[in-house]
Order: sequence, then C-alpha cells, then structure tokens
Amino acid sequence: MSDSPAPQPVLPADPPAYASRVLGLLAGGAAGDALGYTVEFSSLEQIRADYGDAGLAHPLQVPAIRAGGSIPVSDDTQMTLFVLDGLLDWIEWANEGSMADPAASVWLSCLRWYRTQTGEVPEGAPQPPVRWLDAHSELNVRRGPGNACLTGLSSPDMGLPHQPQNPDSKGCGTVMRSAPYGMVPGLEDHLVVSLARQGAVLTHGHPAAWTASSAFALMVSRLMSGHGFAEAVAAALDWLDTVADDGGTAAAVRAAVALAGPASRPGGPTGVLPAELGEGWVAEEALAVAVYSVLATGGESAQPTTHFRAALPLAINHGGDSDSTGALAGQLLGAHYGMTIFPDGAVPAWLGERRVIAEAADRWTAATS
Repeated sequence: MSDSPAPQPVLPADPPAYASRVLGLLAGGAAGDALGYTVEFSSLEQIRADYGDAGLAHPLQVPAIRAGGSIPVSDDTQMTLFVLDGLLDWIEWANEGSMADPAASVWLSCLRWYRTQTGEVPEGAPQPPVRWLDAHSELNVRRGPGNACLTGLSSPDMGLPHQPQNPDSKGCGTVMRSAPYGMVPGLEDHLVVSLARQGAVLTHGHPAAWTASSAFALMVSRLMSGHGFAEAVAAALDWLDTVADDGGTAAAVRAAVALAGPASRPGGPTGVLPAELGEGWVAEEALAVAVYSVLATGGESAQPTTHFRAALPLAINHGGDSDSTGALAGQLLGAHYGMTIFPDGAVPAWLGERRVIAEAADRWTAATS
C-alpha cells in the first residue's frame, strides 16, 4: 500500500493573499467546528437519521441556519482565538521593541479563556492583563470544554515540557488549538515545534498530545507559505521521524495518507471515515482524520469551494469528536485556499461568532504584515 498523498488540487492562477489565508484559516476552522459541534456525540446512524444518508453535508440542513439564524462554535474555536491572542500579545510587544516570552504570553491568554469558563483565575496564578478579546461576551459561555483543558489550567503553575500538566493525557484539546503557532510568518520549523509543544503541555503531557500539535502547526506553516497539502504533510512526517517517542502520531498520519490514496479507495471517498483512523477523541486520531478528509477529497481539478464542501462532511459525519476534526480540516483548507473556500469570499453569516473571528484576523494581519 502506497503512503504517497493523493494528487494535489490546483490553486487559482493568483495564490491567495496573506490576509485571505489568515481569515480563511480562522473562518474555515470555525465553520468546521460549528457544523461538527452540531452533530458531536451523535452516532453516524443518528446523524443519517437526522440529515439523510449523506449526513450533515450543507449548512442549510441545520434548522437554525435554514431559518436565517446562526449556530455557535465550540471550545475549539474559543481556545484557538485565545492562543492566537497570546501570540499576538507577544508579537505586539516585539513590534514595540520590547521583549516578551511567547509561551508565557499564551499561558496568560489561556488563563483568560479559563476565566470565561469558570468566572475566575486559579488562586495563586498571575492575573492576566485584560485585552480586546475579553470584551467579546459571546466567548463567555461554556461550549463543551475538555476536562484536561480545565484541570490543566486550574493550577497556579504553568505546565512545562519537563513538568507538564496532566502527564498521561493525550486528548485532542491540544491539537485543536495549535494552528496559530504555524501562522507566525517566517518562524523556523524548530521554533514552531517548540511553541506548539510549550502550548500543549499547559494542559496535556502525553507525547502524542504535543507531537500532534507540533505536526499540525508545521502543516499550517507550510500551507500559509504557499506549499501544497502533500508537501505540508510530508514536512510534518519528516519532523516526526526525528522524535524518539511521538506517541503514535507518525503512524496515525501515515495511515491517513495511505488510506486517502487512490489505491485504497479506487471508487473515490465513500463518505465514511475508515475505522482504522479512530474517531478523533485523542490528538493523533483527530489529526489523522483531518489529514485524511483533506487528502481524500482533493483531486487534481478540485476548486476551493468544491474541496471544502467535500472535505468537511467527511471530517464531521462520524460518532467521534466531530467539532475538533471539522475544525482541523477547515483550518488546513483555509490556510491553503484562503477565503476562496466560501462561495462569496466572506465569513458565513450563519457563524455566530463571525465578528470576533473577523476582528481577530484583522488584528493578526496588521501586526504580522
């Protein structure tokens, strides 16, 4: 069985602008998250009973959207935005000529997210500074936060690579928030890996948790730089091969690549995730599901909107952690295609948190351009 990625979709003649990739990643991830959150904890059988044999394949299948309303994102997008704002805080200090620790900046920002979930910062922990994101009351709601994320941030001490929080936990709560580490322009691979690892151990300490986060951040970094999906996945695998104990992340990604290849699916994707990939509850499985969903639906002639509409249903219609796998697939597609993943090139009106997503993208682009 070949582990060569599927043929690559062809980008438009003019590659997406940097600002389009930034917003595309955040909005694409939020769209996958929100749709996945709609069906999370439902079995595939229940999803098909509710939405038809193809599952949830279009936003208008959701009654709230069909009625002209919106649907919310989950904790996945919430935490991604707070990690992004932690890095943004570090970048803004650097732009002013001041030194700041990026890992500490992310921890303080994650403590701000923790406060939105519990109403307070842990006793003994530093009081994080108030920033623009805190003014968005729509983020001050609980949307299924993971236990490890909450317990890891409930400590007054910052998790460190040699002393992580929840040492045995490898839930997908790390990888689902790790895209921003790959969004920092010009950041060398070893620094992307280092920041993603330091961000992961704030809440999860198992090798699979931080290696999946780092591998995903490397994929994002490659895509943001204009590389294709195959190159992005290959770069992550090359790095994983240098890690003594990756907790099974490389094997999971390689399985996704092999199963997405034409030799494994001569009739094209079936609309059902291969059971070998798991259901995304743990970090390496969530990454594998996202990689498979993107690679299996690409094809040489795929257009951005077509690819997006084909990949997301594959990523979310299963009995597992649908919001996380949908978010990861949407982020990969948005980083590659930019806002051309959406028919009108705009953040979907049915995303409840669309305004804060757009503001985050604007602030990030302004600080990093």
